Amino acid sequence: MQKKVIITGVLGGIGSGLAKAFKEDGYFVIGLDIKEEKLNECDLFIQFDLQQYCNSNEYRTLLNQRFNKEIDYLNVLINNAAVQLLDNIKDIKLNEWEHTLQVNLTGPMLLSQYFIQQLEDTRGCIINIASIHQELTKRRFVSYATSKSALVGLTKSMSVDLQGKVRVNAISPAAIDTPMLHEGFNNDGDKVKQLNEMHPIQRIGKPFEVTKLALLLAEDTLGFINGANIKIDGGISNVLKDLE
Repeated sequence: MQKKVIITGVLGGIGSGLAKAFKEDGYFVIGLDIKEEKLNECDLFIQFDLQQYCNSNEYRTLLNQRFNKEIDYLNVLINNAAVQLLDNIKDIKLNEWEHTLQVNLTGPMLLSQYFIQQLEDTRGCIINIASIHQELTKRRFVSYATSKSALVGLTKSMSVDLQGKVRVNAISPAAIDTPMLHEGFNNDGDKVKQLNEMHPIQRIGKPFEVTKLALLLAEDTLGFINGANIKIDGGISNVLKDLE
């Protein structure tokens, strides 16, 4: 039977890379995204606002209406969708804080809970896309860093709670060459060049490097990896900058 994978945030730089890699590996790819655009790598695309389900006590009923007829079994769930709203502790707006936590943390929990029986039936796995910000962060990333730290905590606790029925792991990328990263630097090539040079490997990461790691984690041959948070950061987490 053909393996099935769900990828949230499938239209983003990492999400589309994940879809391409899993499609090439023979998976039936189900892509979820708040935006509605054509992506050839998706066998099934569902426009999906993750936050709306976090705001309803009837989320299970609503998810049934979206998925029951289209997804009858599942092997891999990749919680990749995320928002990055910049803030600092002095001016965090409660609605933006809640938005960040709902999309980056509560949404992955709800989807994991919803699909857990299907994943148990296939001895499948959950892969949460976290971030280097779960460990190392910078100014104005309070909400985002908090949400990604909590996502790693969710990963570890689910791996223990599920007792080997479903493997759960996280991937924490550093800077990855995506449109979102370039937009964050206002498409300033000089700043991106400096960012490349900050990494010991002298470049930022590529989406395919994250997707290759996800494919490895999805395979049973690496089944002893469970509850792990794997950094893919070009060595930048080892850097202690000196004074100029």
